[in-house]
Amino acid sequence: MTTTSPLPLAHVLPVSAAVNAAGHLEVGGCDVRGLAEQFGTPLYVYDVATLKQQLGGYRQAFQAAYPDSDLVYASKAFLNKPFARFVAQQGFGFDAVSGGEIATLRAAGIDLSRVTFHGNNKTPAELALAVEVDLGRVVIDGEEEVALLEGIAAAAGKTQRVLVRVSPGIDGHTHEKTSTGILDSKFGLPIVTGAAERAIRSIVAAPHLEFRGVHMHLGSPIFELEPYAQAIEVMAEFIDEVIRKQIGVEVAEFSPGGGFAVDYRDDQHAPAPAEYAQVIASTLKREADARGFALPHLTLEPGRSMVARAGMAVYTVGQRKVVPGIRTYVSVDGGMADNPRVALYDARYEAVLPDRPLAPTEETVTISGKYCESGDILIKDIALPRLRMGELLAMPAAGAYQVAMESNYNLAQRPAVVLVEDGHARLIRRRQTFEDLGALDVDE
Repeated sequence: MTTTSPLPLAHVLPVSAAVNAAGHLEVGGCDVRGLAEQFGTPLYVYDVATLKQQLGGYRQAFQAAYPDSDLVYASKAFLNKPFARFVAQQGFGFDAVSGGEIATLRAAGIDLSRVTFHGNNKTPAELALAVEVDLGRVVIDGEEEVALLEGIAAAAGKTQRVLVRVSPGIDGHTHEKTSTGILDSKFGLPIVTGAAERAIRSIVAAPHLEFRGVHMHLGSPIFELEPYAQAIEVMAEFIDEVIRKQIGVEVAEFSPGGGFAVDYRDDQHAPAPAEYAQVIASTLKREADARGFALPHLTLEPGRSMVARAGMAVYTVGQRKVVPGIRTYVSVDGGMADNPRVALYDARYEAVLPDRPLAPTEETVTISGKYCESGDILIKDIALPRLRMGELLAMPAAGAYQVAMESNYNLAQRPAVVLVEDGHARLIRRRQTFEDLGALDVDE
Protein backbone atom coordinates (compact mmCIF):
# COMPACT_ATOMS: atom_id res chain seq x y z
CA MET A 1 0.00 0.00 0.00
CA THR A 2 1.33 3.44 -0.92
CA THR A 3 0.84 6.74 0.85
CA THR A 4 -0.38 10.01 -0.66
CA SER A 5 2.55 12.06 0.60
CA PRO A 6 3.93 14.41 -2.09
CA LEU A 7 7.07 12.90 -3.58
CA PRO A 8 9.94 15.30 -4.29
CA LEU A 9 11.40 15.15 -7.81
CA ALA A 10 8.16 13.58 -9.04
CA HIS A 11 8.61 14.82 -12.61
CA VAL A 12 12.07 13.28 -13.03
CA LEU A 13 11.40 10.01 -11.19
CA PRO A 14 9.65 7.13 -13.00
CA VAL A 15 5.90 7.70 -13.29
CA SER A 16 5.12 4.79 -10.94
CA ALA A 17 7.38 6.12 -8.16
CA ALA A 18 5.61 6.37 -4.80
CA VAL A 19 6.23 6.15 -1.07
CA ASN A 20 4.95 2.88 0.40
CA ALA A 21 3.59 2.12 3.85
CA ALA A 22 7.12 1.45 5.14
CA GLY A 23 8.13 4.98 4.12
CA HIS A 24 10.38 3.64 1.35
CA LEU A 25 10.53 4.59 -2.31
CA GLU A 26 8.92 2.08 -4.60
CA VAL A 27 8.96 1.88 -8.40
CA GLY A 28 6.70 -0.38 -10.41
CA GLY A 29 5.20 -1.53 -7.14
CA CYS A 30 8.61 -2.80 -5.96
CA ASP A 31 10.33 -1.49 -2.83
CA VAL A 32 13.71 -0.18 -3.98
CA ARG A 33 15.33 -1.43 -0.77
CA GLY A 34 14.01 -4.90 -1.55
CA LEU A 35 15.36 -4.71 -5.10
CA ALA A 36 18.80 -3.72 -3.81
CA GLU A 37 18.82 -6.58 -1.34
CA GLN A 38 17.79 -9.07 -4.02
CA PHE A 39 20.00 -7.93 -6.90
CA GLY A 40 22.77 -5.91 -5.21
CA THR A 41 24.09 -2.47 -6.07
CA PRO A 42 24.89 -0.71 -8.27
CA LEU A 43 21.58 -1.62 -9.86
CA TYR A 44 19.66 -0.22 -12.82
CA VAL A 45 15.88 -0.32 -12.48
CA TYR A 46 13.63 0.28 -15.52
CA ASP A 47 9.98 1.09 -14.93
CA VAL A 48 7.67 -0.50 -17.51
CA ALA A 49 4.91 2.06 -16.87
CA THR A 50 7.22 4.92 -17.76
CA LEU A 51 8.50 3.14 -20.85
CA LYS A 52 4.97 2.56 -22.09
CA GLN A 53 3.99 6.16 -21.36
CA GLN A 54 6.98 7.62 -23.21
CA LEU A 55 6.88 5.25 -26.17
CA GLY A 56 3.12 5.53 -26.50
CA GLY A 57 3.18 9.30 -26.11
CA TYR A 58 5.54 9.79 -29.03
CA ARG A 59 3.70 7.28 -31.21
CA GLN A 60 0.36 8.99 -30.61
CA ALA A 61 1.74 12.52 -31.02
CA PHE A 62 3.32 11.90 -34.41
CA GLN A 63 0.46 9.77 -35.72
CA ALA A 64 -1.87 12.66 -34.95
CA ALA A 65 0.36 15.34 -36.46
CA TYR A 66 1.72 13.36 -39.43
CA PRO A 67 0.00 10.00 -40.05
CA ASP A 68 2.56 8.81 -42.61
CA SER A 69 5.27 8.51 -39.99
CA ASP A 70 7.25 5.82 -38.24
CA LEU A 71 9.25 5.87 -35.02
CA VAL A 72 12.48 4.07 -34.27
CA TYR A 73 14.29 3.44 -31.02
CA ALA A 74 17.93 4.53 -30.69
CA SER A 75 19.69 1.28 -29.84
CA LYS A 76 22.73 3.17 -28.55
CA ALA A 77 20.71 4.53 -25.60
CA PHE A 78 20.44 1.02 -24.12
CA LEU A 79 20.00 -2.35 -25.76
CA ASN A 80 19.96 -6.02 -25.01
CA LYS A 81 17.83 -8.84 -26.38
CA PRO A 82 14.93 -8.77 -23.88
CA PHE A 83 14.79 -4.98 -23.97
CA ALA A 84 14.76 -4.98 -27.78
CA ARG A 85 11.82 -7.40 -27.79
CA PHE A 86 9.92 -5.17 -25.36
CA VAL A 87 10.46 -2.08 -27.54
CA ALA A 88 9.42 -3.95 -30.69
CA GLN A 89 6.22 -5.05 -28.95
CA GLN A 90 5.37 -1.35 -28.52
CA GLY A 91 5.43 -0.91 -32.30
CA PHE A 92 8.86 0.64 -32.78
CA GLY A 93 11.60 0.03 -35.32
CA PHE A 94 15.27 0.52 -34.47
CA ASP A 95 18.18 2.81 -35.23
CA ALA A 96 21.49 0.89 -35.12
CA VAL A 97 25.01 2.29 -35.24
CA SER A 98 27.22 -0.81 -35.14
CA GLY A 99 27.50 -4.40 -36.21
CA GLY A 100 27.07 -5.39 -32.58
CA GLU A 101 23.71 -3.65 -32.37
CA ILE A 102 22.58 -5.27 -35.61
CA ALA A 103 23.67 -8.69 -34.33
CA THR A 104 21.81 -8.15 -31.04
CA LEU A 105 18.62 -7.14 -32.86
CA ARG A 106 18.97 -10.15 -35.14
CA ALA A 107 19.45 -12.50 -32.20
CA ALA A 108 16.39 -10.98 -30.52
CA GLY A 109 14.26 -11.88 -33.53
CA ILE A 110 13.55 -8.26 -34.50
CA ASP A 111 12.15 -7.50 -37.98
CA LEU A 112 15.34 -6.21 -39.61
CA SER A 113 13.42 -4.49 -42.39
CA ARG A 114 12.54 -1.91 -39.70
CA VAL A 115 16.18 -1.24 -38.79
CA THR A 116 18.15 1.76 -40.06
CA PHE A 117 21.96 1.65 -39.95
CA HIS A 118 23.82 4.88 -39.16
CA GLY A 119 27.48 5.71 -38.62
CA ASN A 120 30.22 7.97 -39.94
CA ASN A 121 32.71 5.14 -40.54
CA LYS A 122 30.87 1.87 -41.03
CA THR A 123 33.34 -0.90 -41.67
CA PRO A 124 33.17 -3.14 -44.76
CA ALA A 125 32.26 -6.05 -42.47
CA GLU A 126 29.40 -4.08 -40.92
CA LEU A 127 28.05 -3.00 -44.31
CA ALA A 128 28.30 -6.59 -45.56
CA LEU A 129 26.29 -7.73 -42.54
CA ALA A 130 23.64 -5.08 -43.25
CA VAL A 131 23.30 -6.26 -46.85
CA GLU A 132 23.37 -9.93 -45.86
CA VAL A 133 20.48 -9.63 -43.39
CA ASP A 134 18.43 -7.32 -45.68
CA LEU A 135 18.52 -4.36 -43.31
CA GLY A 136 15.79 -1.83 -44.04
CA ARG A 137 17.95 1.23 -44.68
CA VAL A 138 21.62 2.19 -44.67
CA VAL A 139 22.28 5.88 -44.08
CA ILE A 140 25.21 7.04 -46.21
CA ASP A 141 27.43 9.32 -44.10
CA GLY A 142 30.42 9.88 -46.37
CA GLU A 143 31.16 10.20 -50.07
CA GLU A 144 33.52 7.20 -50.11
CA GLU A 145 30.85 5.04 -48.49
CA VAL A 146 28.78 5.10 -51.70
CA ALA A 147 31.32 3.12 -53.73
CA LEU A 148 32.07 0.84 -50.78
CA LEU A 149 28.42 -0.10 -50.26
CA GLU A 150 27.77 -0.40 -54.02
CA GLY A 151 30.60 -2.92 -54.31
CA ILE A 152 29.32 -4.96 -51.36
CA ALA A 153 25.74 -4.99 -52.65
CA ALA A 154 26.90 -5.91 -56.16
CA ALA A 155 28.95 -8.83 -54.84
CA ALA A 156 25.91 -10.06 -52.92
CA GLY A 157 23.64 -9.66 -55.94
CA LYS A 158 21.31 -7.38 -53.98
CA THR A 159 19.98 -3.82 -54.10
CA GLN A 160 20.31 -1.86 -50.85
CA ARG A 161 17.95 0.98 -49.98
CA VAL A 162 19.76 4.05 -48.69
CA LEU A 163 19.24 7.47 -47.18
CA VAL A 164 21.84 10.24 -47.15
CA ARG A 165 22.75 12.00 -43.93
CA VAL A 166 22.80 15.69 -44.78
CA SER A 167 24.26 18.38 -42.55
CA PRO A 168 21.92 21.40 -42.67
CA GLY A 169 24.38 23.68 -40.86
CA ILE A 170 21.95 24.46 -38.03
CA ASP A 171 23.02 24.66 -34.39
CA GLY A 172 20.71 22.74 -32.04
CA HIS A 173 22.06 24.69 -29.04
CA THR A 174 23.17 21.69 -27.02
CA HIS A 175 26.50 20.53 -25.57
CA GLU A 176 29.35 20.84 -28.07
CA LYS A 177 30.12 17.13 -27.74
CA THR A 178 26.57 16.15 -28.71
CA SER A 179 25.92 18.75 -31.42
CA THR A 180 25.88 17.08 -34.85
CA GLY A 181 23.95 19.29 -37.30
CA ILE A 182 26.60 21.98 -37.67
CA LEU A 183 29.20 22.23 -40.44
CA ASP A 184 32.14 21.43 -38.15
CA SER A 185 31.06 17.89 -37.24
CA LYS A 186 32.30 14.43 -38.14
CA PHE A 187 28.70 13.52 -39.01
CA GLY A 188 26.77 14.31 -42.17
CA LEU A 189 27.44 15.47 -45.71
CA PRO A 190 27.26 19.28 -45.80
CA ILE A 191 25.03 21.08 -48.26
CA VAL A 192 27.28 24.15 -48.53
CA THR A 193 30.37 22.21 -49.66
CA GLY A 194 28.49 20.28 -52.33
CA ALA A 195 29.26 16.95 -50.63
CA ALA A 196 25.61 16.02 -50.13
CA GLU A 197 24.77 16.66 -53.78
CA ARG A 198 27.78 14.67 -55.02
CA ALA A 199 26.88 11.70 -52.81
CA ILE A 200 23.28 11.64 -54.04
CA ARG A 201 24.38 11.82 -57.68
CA SER A 202 26.73 8.88 -57.07
CA ILE A 203 23.95 6.85 -55.44
CA VAL A 204 21.54 7.52 -58.28
CA ALA A 205 24.18 6.27 -60.72
CA ALA A 206 24.94 3.14 -58.66
CA PRO A 207 23.02 0.10 -60.01
CA HIS A 208 22.84 -1.72 -56.67
CA LEU A 209 21.78 1.21 -54.49
CA GLU A 210 18.26 2.65 -54.29
CA PHE A 211 18.06 6.27 -53.20
CA ARG A 212 15.09 6.69 -50.88
CA GLY A 213 15.64 10.08 -49.26
CA VAL A 214 17.53 12.18 -46.77
CA HIS A 215 18.22 12.22 -43.05
CA MET A 216 19.42 14.94 -40.68
CA HIS A 217 20.21 15.04 -36.98
CA LEU A 218 20.88 18.19 -34.98
CA GLY A 219 22.28 16.56 -31.85
CA SER A 220 20.91 15.76 -28.40
CA PRO A 221 19.35 16.71 -26.05
CA ILE A 222 17.59 19.63 -27.75
CA PHE A 223 15.25 21.65 -25.56
CA GLU A 224 14.39 24.26 -28.20
CA LEU A 225 11.85 23.81 -30.99
CA GLU A 226 13.01 26.52 -33.39
CA PRO A 227 16.15 24.68 -34.60
CA TYR A 228 13.95 21.89 -36.00
CA ALA A 229 11.90 24.40 -38.00
CA GLN A 230 15.04 26.13 -39.28
CA ALA A 231 16.72 22.87 -40.28
CA ILE A 232 13.63 21.51 -42.04
CA GLU A 233 13.37 24.74 -44.03
CA VAL A 234 17.00 24.29 -45.15
CA MET A 235 16.39 20.64 -45.99
CA ALA A 236 13.21 21.44 -47.93
CA GLU A 237 15.09 23.94 -50.08
CA PHE A 238 17.79 21.33 -50.75
CA ILE A 239 15.18 18.69 -51.61
CA ASP A 240 13.42 21.00 -54.03
CA GLU A 241 16.18 23.03 -55.64
CA VAL A 242 18.92 20.38 -55.79
CA ILE A 243 17.57 16.85 -55.51
CA ARG A 244 14.38 17.32 -57.52
CA LYS A 245 15.28 20.07 -59.99
CA GLN A 246 18.99 19.46 -60.59
CA ILE A 247 19.49 15.75 -59.94
CA GLY A 248 15.99 14.86 -61.11
CA VAL A 249 14.83 12.38 -58.47
CA GLU A 250 12.10 12.50 -55.86
CA VAL A 251 12.53 12.16 -52.10
CA ALA A 252 10.23 9.42 -50.84
CA GLU A 253 11.50 9.46 -47.26
CA PHE A 254 12.71 12.11 -44.86
CA SER A 255 14.08 11.73 -41.36
CA PRO A 256 14.52 14.85 -39.22
CA GLY A 257 16.34 12.72 -36.67
CA GLY A 258 15.34 13.31 -33.09
CA GLY A 259 17.49 14.09 -30.09
CA PHE A 260 14.50 15.26 -28.07
CA ALA A 261 15.28 16.48 -24.58
CA VAL A 262 14.61 14.90 -21.22
CA ASP A 263 14.44 16.40 -17.74
CA TYR A 264 17.50 15.32 -15.78
CA ARG A 265 17.04 18.03 -13.16
CA ASP A 266 13.99 19.22 -11.25
CA ASP A 267 14.32 22.70 -12.76
CA GLN A 268 14.31 21.44 -16.37
CA HIS A 269 11.17 21.24 -18.50
CA ALA A 270 11.52 19.60 -21.89
CA PRO A 271 8.85 20.12 -24.56
CA ALA A 272 6.10 17.50 -24.67
CA PRO A 273 6.03 14.95 -27.55
CA ALA A 274 3.10 16.82 -29.11
CA GLU A 275 5.15 20.03 -29.24
CA TYR A 276 8.00 18.37 -31.13
CA ALA A 277 5.49 16.65 -33.43
CA GLN A 278 3.64 19.89 -34.17
CA VAL A 279 6.68 21.96 -35.15
CA ILE A 280 8.21 19.20 -37.28
CA ALA A 281 4.96 18.25 -39.04
CA SER A 282 3.70 21.78 -39.62
CA THR A 283 7.03 23.01 -40.98
CA LEU A 284 7.42 20.09 -43.37
CA LYS A 285 3.82 20.38 -44.57
CA ARG A 286 4.17 24.13 -45.12
CA GLU A 287 7.44 23.76 -47.04
CA ALA A 288 6.16 20.88 -49.19
CA ASP A 289 3.01 22.80 -50.06
CA ALA A 290 4.90 26.00 -50.90
CA ARG A 291 7.44 24.16 -53.06
CA GLY A 292 5.02 21.74 -54.64
CA PHE A 293 6.54 18.40 -53.70
CA ALA A 294 4.74 15.38 -52.27
CA LEU A 295 4.93 14.83 -48.54
CA PRO A 296 7.57 12.17 -47.85
CA HIS A 297 7.28 9.30 -45.40
CA LEU A 298 8.62 10.58 -42.07
CA THR A 299 10.88 8.62 -39.71
CA LEU A 300 11.57 9.95 -36.21
CA GLU A 301 14.13 8.86 -33.61
CA PRO A 302 13.12 10.42 -30.26
CA GLY A 303 16.27 9.02 -28.65
CA ARG A 304 16.96 9.31 -24.94
CA SER A 305 13.59 10.89 -24.22
CA MET A 306 11.93 7.50 -24.59
CA VAL A 307 13.98 5.73 -21.94
CA ALA A 308 15.91 8.15 -19.72
CA ARG A 309 13.14 8.80 -17.21
CA ALA A 310 12.23 5.11 -17.05
CA GLY A 311 15.63 4.18 -15.63
CA MET A 312 16.96 4.74 -12.14
CA ALA A 313 20.44 3.96 -10.84
CA VAL A 314 20.63 2.64 -7.28
CA TYR A 315 23.81 2.79 -5.21
CA THR A 316 24.91 2.03 -1.65
CA VAL A 317 26.41 4.91 0.31
CA GLY A 318 29.96 4.46 1.55
CA GLN A 319 32.58 6.68 3.16
CA ARG A 320 32.52 10.41 3.85
CA LYS A 321 35.39 12.88 3.51
CA VAL A 322 35.06 16.40 4.91
CA VAL A 323 37.38 19.11 3.60
CA PRO A 324 36.62 22.00 6.02
CA GLY A 325 35.49 25.15 4.29
CA ILE A 326 35.66 23.54 0.86
CA ARG A 327 33.54 20.43 0.28
CA THR A 328 32.12 17.25 1.75
CA TYR A 329 32.48 14.13 -0.39
CA VAL A 330 30.25 11.11 0.08
CA SER A 331 31.18 8.07 -1.96
CA VAL A 332 28.90 5.41 -3.41
CA ASP A 333 29.69 1.94 -4.76
CA GLY A 334 29.37 2.95 -8.42
CA GLY A 335 30.51 5.92 -10.46
CA MET A 336 32.11 6.56 -13.81
CA ALA A 337 32.35 2.86 -14.72
CA ASP A 338 28.54 2.62 -14.85
CA ASN A 339 27.87 6.30 -15.64
CA PRO A 340 30.58 8.20 -17.53
CA ARG A 341 28.20 10.94 -18.67
CA VAL A 342 29.20 13.36 -15.92
CA ALA A 343 32.88 13.11 -16.83
CA LEU A 344 32.13 13.32 -20.57
CA TYR A 345 29.42 15.96 -20.77
CA ASP A 346 29.26 17.64 -17.36
CA ALA A 347 25.86 15.97 -17.01
CA ARG A 348 23.85 16.94 -13.94
CA TYR A 349 21.52 14.70 -11.96
CA GLU A 350 19.22 14.72 -8.98
CA ALA A 351 19.27 12.17 -6.14
CA VAL A 352 16.79 10.65 -3.71
CA LEU A 353 17.23 8.36 -0.71
CA PRO A 354 15.03 5.26 -1.24
CA ASP A 355 15.02 4.38 2.47
CA ARG A 356 13.70 7.84 3.46
CA PRO A 357 12.60 9.75 0.35
CA LEU A 358 10.67 12.40 2.29
CA ALA A 359 13.48 13.33 4.69
CA PRO A 360 14.38 17.06 4.72
CA THR A 361 17.69 18.29 3.36
CA GLU A 362 20.41 18.89 5.94
CA GLU A 363 23.69 19.38 4.09
CA THR A 364 25.31 20.00 0.73
CA VAL A 365 27.57 17.21 -0.44
CA THR A 366 29.30 15.98 -3.55
CA ILE A 367 28.49 12.41 -4.54
CA SER A 368 31.67 10.72 -5.73
CA GLY A 369 32.28 7.32 -7.23
CA LYS A 370 34.68 4.62 -6.08
CA TYR A 371 37.01 4.57 -9.07
CA CYS A 372 40.61 5.68 -9.26
CA GLU A 373 40.01 9.02 -10.98
CA SER A 374 39.63 12.48 -9.48
CA GLY A 375 37.00 13.16 -12.13
CA ASP A 376 34.84 10.30 -10.85
CA ILE A 377 32.06 12.54 -9.59
CA LEU A 378 28.36 11.73 -10.04
CA ILE A 379 26.74 14.85 -8.55
CA LYS A 380 28.56 17.98 -7.48
CA ASP A 381 27.21 20.05 -4.56
CA ILE A 382 23.69 18.72 -4.02
CA ALA A 383 21.49 19.40 -0.98
CA LEU A 384 20.44 16.11 0.67
CA PRO A 385 19.53 14.68 4.08
CA ARG A 386 22.67 13.71 6.00
CA LEU A 387 23.80 10.51 4.33
CA ARG A 388 24.53 7.38 6.35
CA MET A 389 26.92 4.63 5.41
CA GLY A 390 25.05 1.59 4.13
CA GLU A 391 21.85 3.34 3.05
CA LEU A 392 20.75 3.66 -0.56
CA LEU A 393 21.05 6.59 -2.94
CA ALA A 394 19.13 6.61 -6.22
CA MET A 395 19.69 8.78 -9.30
CA PRO A 396 16.63 9.22 -11.52
CA ALA A 397 16.65 9.80 -15.28
CA ALA A 398 19.36 7.16 -15.62
CA GLY A 399 17.82 5.06 -18.39
CA ALA A 400 19.75 6.40 -21.39
CA TYR A 401 23.45 6.14 -22.20
CA GLN A 402 24.58 5.06 -18.75
CA VAL A 403 24.41 1.29 -19.04
CA ALA A 404 25.18 1.64 -22.75
CA MET A 405 28.39 3.58 -22.08
CA GLU A 406 29.56 1.63 -19.03
CA SER A 407 33.01 0.10 -18.81
CA ASN A 408 35.01 -2.37 -16.78
CA TYR A 409 37.38 0.35 -15.60
CA ASN A 410 39.28 -0.85 -12.53
CA LEU A 411 37.84 -4.24 -13.58
CA ALA A 412 34.48 -3.17 -12.21
CA GLN A 413 31.63 -5.62 -12.55
CA ARG A 414 28.85 -4.32 -14.77
CA PRO A 415 25.59 -3.92 -12.80
CA ALA A 416 22.42 -5.93 -13.04
CA VAL A 417 19.41 -4.51 -14.90
CA VAL A 418 15.79 -5.19 -13.97
CA LEU A 419 12.37 -4.32 -15.40
CA VAL A 420 9.68 -3.62 -12.78
CA GLU A 421 5.91 -3.68 -13.19
CA ASP A 422 2.93 -4.41 -10.92
CA GLY A 423 5.09 -5.43 -8.00
CA HIS A 424 7.24 -7.86 -10.00
CA ALA A 425 10.89 -7.48 -10.95
CA ARG A 426 12.25 -9.20 -14.03
CA LEU A 427 16.01 -9.58 -14.30
CA ILE A 428 17.00 -8.81 -17.91
CA ARG A 429 20.76 -8.69 -17.30
CA ARG A 430 22.62 -10.33 -14.46
CA ARG A 431 25.55 -8.73 -12.68
CA GLN A 432 28.95 -9.62 -14.03
CA THR A 433 31.04 -12.03 -12.01
CA PHE A 434 34.79 -12.01 -11.50
CA GLU A 435 34.90 -15.02 -13.83
CA ASP A 436 33.16 -12.98 -16.53
CA LEU A 437 35.89 -10.36 -16.31
CA GLY A 438 38.50 -12.87 -17.46
CA ALA A 439 36.34 -14.65 -20.02
CA LEU A 440 38.15 -13.09 -23.00
CA ASP A 441 41.66 -13.63 -21.67
CA VAL A 442 43.90 -15.95 -23.67
CA ASP A 443 45.92 -17.63 -20.92
CA GLU A 444 48.71 -19.70 -22.45
